[in-house]
Formats: sequence, structure tokens, C-alpha cells
Amino acid sequence: MDNRSIAQLLFETADLLEISAADPFRIRSYRRAAEAVESSTIQLSEIAHDAKKLQEIPGIGKSMAANIQDIEKTGTLPLREELLTKYRPGMLDLLRLPGMGPKSVALFWEALQVSSIAELETAIAEGKLASLPRMGTKQIEKLRKGIEDYKKNSGRFLIDDAEIAAEKLIAYLRAFDGMDVITPAGSLRRGRETVGDLDILVTGRACTEGKVQSAVEYTAAYPLIVDLIAKGQNKVSFRLRGGLQIDVRLLPENSYGAALQYFTGSKMHNVAIRQRALKRGYTLSEYSLARVDDGSFVAGATEEEIYAALGLDWIPPELRENNGEIEAAEQHRLPALIELKDIRGDVHMHTNVTDGKNTIREMAEAALARGYEYLAITDHTKNLAMTFGLDDERTIEHARHIREVEKEMGGRIRIFAGMEVDILANGQLDLADETLAQLDVVIVSVHSLFNMPEEEMTARILRAVENPYTRILGHATGRLLLRREAYKLNLPQILRRCAELGVAVEHNAYPDRLDLCDRDLRLARELGCKIVINTDSHHTSHMEKIRYGVSQLRRAWLTRNDVLNTRPANDFLAALRPKP
Repeated sequence: MDNRSIAQLLFETADLLEISAADPFRIRSYRRAAEAVESSTIQLSEIAHDAKKLQEIPGIGKSMAANIQDIEKTGTLPLREELLTKYRPGMLDLLRLPGMGPKSVALFWEALQVSSIAELETAIAEGKLASLPRMGTKQIEKLRKGIEDYKKNSGRFLIDDAEIAAEKLIAYLRAFDGMDVITPAGSLRRGRETVGDLDILVTGRACTEGKVQSAVEYTAAYPLIVDLIAKGQNKVSFRLRGGLQIDVRLLPENSYGAALQYFTGSKMHNVAIRQRALKRGYTLSEYSLARVDDGSFVAGATEEEIYAALGLDWIPPELRENNGEIEAAEQHRLPALIELKDIRGDVHMHTNVTDGKNTIREMAEAALARGYEYLAITDHTKNLAMTFGLDDERTIEHARHIREVEKEMGGRIRIFAGMEVDILANGQLDLADETLAQLDVVIVSVHSLFNMPEEEMTARILRAVENPYTRILGHATGRLLLRREAYKLNLPQILRRCAELGVAVEHNAYPDRLDLCDRDLRLARELGCKIVINTDSHHTSHMEKIRYGVSQLRRAWLTRNDVLNTRPANDFLAALRPKP
């Protein structure tokens, strides 16, 4: 199991212990261990056989090492399963609702025997919550809205979670001789910000007649399957723990391209492509492109030959949403989309001075290892007290330290001194202008009071970007995918003003944000905004998540020329809004 999965089980166990009013020290030990696992750069599954090595990780003692070994062996934790039997699995779903913590879940259980979202929804409808302590009209309405959002997002998975699941399965399939080409299709291949299910396509010697049945049996024996849905002649469908459904299709080589085109989608893109095929006397299916009149085979082994037969350039998967890509492919004017290798620096990241896990030097070394030419350290400011945010005096000292570390790096990489400055309720910034003037990169972001009316939130952000020292607007809509909707704001008005002022807008590539979304990125470019892509890294390992953001830039039809941090360090700084 990967570190995130292990940490999730430990976090859930801690929550269930808190619901059961267990010893606070025991609860803290599980949470501390979960945080240690989550932030570790060592994959614990690789050392799980050695309890002593596990105990070398700060936060993991003897008993917790034994727990991790149990997780690695069984895929779960005995204590967690015991608590779920007592309180029912729906408790974990309740904890996913906004503002719902273990204490609230415990209250609902003790007072009303509520142990699932459906039961909570019924209790709200019947007015049963009103008599409970701390349950006023405002709190009940917040719960109602949280349930609505949960239902809307139910069955969706973050892109990185889906990719991790795909990578594990692909590694398993590759161990079978003859599964030569394995490709995720569907919304994961298109780079959608969330994924409903996974389609995995396989071809090679193992998929030929006479051999495919053995490959099917091997696939159906995948150890992480919790629910085998179907097993056919060349397809296996199943669910993993957590509910993600995966369909694996084993295909002959001459049909692989047709299947890849068909199962990549999107639905509307495929409808338009099939209509184009029919107008040209062809029929397109998941098996081949064939002539309508006699059924003779035209193409099928690769996507490129299918699109070429239809008079089109090959269309990158991220663009296949029927948003003009077919016309552009016909006219040979598809853009040269931005690629991961084009990114030269990441200018939004946090260190252990506030809520990050690593030092300035460690972040710089990790950026250098990725081939970056520069980075910016942008820790939090004092308004975000829970992150140990910096006041003016500490910010100036922090900037001095950043520049010292840059000198120590001996010219190997540029390190810009910056801050992610909180936008206060009235739109003022959380640091004085005199302090901001001493920084290379000033990102301004909203981190509080998300429920302001649209007019007030818009005015708040507009005032912040109008500060002459603001250079980048961070994660502009504030959404957290599958957890929190964007706050209400007039985004076009804000983007226009950013374009007028020369303030860059950020695409935050961290997979639970991906903010701005692809649609808003297209709008930003149309309005003339400067665009920056960042990871908002709080750990050296987070920098690799930039690839999820690059997928969103590609979905927005952006090229390297549209994104500022594809430029060398000096050109990047020069492209930002000039200091007063």
C-alpha cells in the first residue's frame, strides 16, 4: 500500500477512537503516526517487514509499527474494523461532510443513533437536530448544504487518487508475460480534474486468441479487488476499497487504437467523430474504422491512423471535449500544447517556518533535482494563525534567510524571497507595504470567510489585487475538489482587473484544488491575463504534482508562451507586475 493509503487508515482509526471517547493520548498517537507516514519520503511498504526501520521514523513507535505491518499484510487495521463494527461504516462518510468532526458525529450517535448520511438527512428533515446542543439554524443549514454537495460529488475521485490506483494495477498487469501495452483511457487520460471510474486497455501477445483467457484469470485475481463485478472473454470489471470501479479490456493489436479512441472519449467528441466518419462512408466503433458499404477494415491499430483516415490531425486527449478541436485538427491549427518539460520553476511553496514539512534548503535541492532553474519560498502570513504565519518583522528576517540559502547554493538555482499574503476581510493585505516592497514574489490569497456574498467577496479580492505590490493572485476561487465549492465571486470582473494591472493569476496544481479550472484558464487567456502554474507544495514530494496542473493547462488549450514560469528566471521576474 502507498503511504497515503496507510495514513488514511490511521487517520480514520483516530477519528473513530475520538467518536468512542477513547484516551486522548491514544488518539493523538494515531494522528501523529498518520502525519508521519503521510510526510515520509520513504515508501513504508518497502520497509514494512522490518519493525526497527519503521520505528526510525519519528512518530512511529513499537505498537504503531506493528499496526503498519498489519495494514501491509491485510489492507486494513483490526482496531479500525472493530470500531466500524460497533459504530457502522457510514460514520466515515459523516466525517467527510464540511464542518463535521468526531465530536459532532458522536453527539448524533449518542442522541439519535445516526450513523450515516442518509440517517442524518432524515433527522434534519424531521427537525430532530434542533433540540441538540450547538445545533442552531445556521449549523443545521450548513449540514444540509454539505449533504447536497456530498451527494453531487459522490462516486467521483481526485485525479491523483485515480492515477495511483491505475499505476498499481498496471504494475500488477505488467508482471504477466505478454501484456505489452497498457494505457489508462477515459477521463484520466483526458486529464479531467476528477474521475468517475477507470478504463484500462491492454494489448500484446497475451491478448491473442488462445491466450487471453489466462490473462483474464490473472487480472481477476488482482489482490486489491473487493468486489468482482464481471469476468468475460476479454474484460474484467471490479471495484477497489473506496468504491472506484475499474474496467480492464484485453484487446487484439489491430483494434487497440480504435478502442483507445473510443474509451478515451469524451462522449460528445466521440459522437462528432462518428458523425464525421458516417459522412465519409465509414463506421467507427471500439473495434475499428470500417467502410459502411462492405464492412472492410480501414484502420484500428493506432489512433493516429484513424484520425488521419478522417482527414484530421491527431488530437491530444486533453482537448477531446467537442470544443472546436475537430475543426482545428481539420485545418491543421491545433496548438502546440504546454508540456511538463517546459516548466522552469515553481513559485508557490511553504517551508517548516510555517506549515510546510521541509527547510528552505531541502525545498531548493528538491526543485534542483527536478531540473528547475528557480523557485520562490512563499510562506503564510500571521492572519492564518494555525499555520504559524509570519508578521512583518519575521517576514523580513525570513526573506533575509532565503537569500542566505540562495548564496549557499552557489548559483545552482535561484531562490526568490516571497510570501503568500492573506487577503483580509476588507481586502487589505496581511503585511505592511514597507514589508511587501522587500519581497521578490507576493502572492495574495483568500484563506478565511468563504461565505461572503458575491459582491463583497469580489470587492475584497479586487482591493487586494490593486495593492501595488501584489504580483500573483493565488487559487482564485478557493474551491477544494469534492469537499468545498468555490466561493461566490464575479471572476470575469476580477480577471479583467488583473489583466489591466498586470497581476498574474495562478493555476494551483495541487490535485485537491486545480484552481483555476480549465474553463476559467481559457477565460483568463482570452482576457489577456498573465498565468502562472504552481504546486503550493508543503513537502518536497508535492512538487511532482505539477503534472496534474499541466494537464489542466493543456485542457485549456494553453501553450508554453501563455505561462510565465516557462521563462528563464530573469525573464520570469520581468514579466511579473513591476514594483512601484
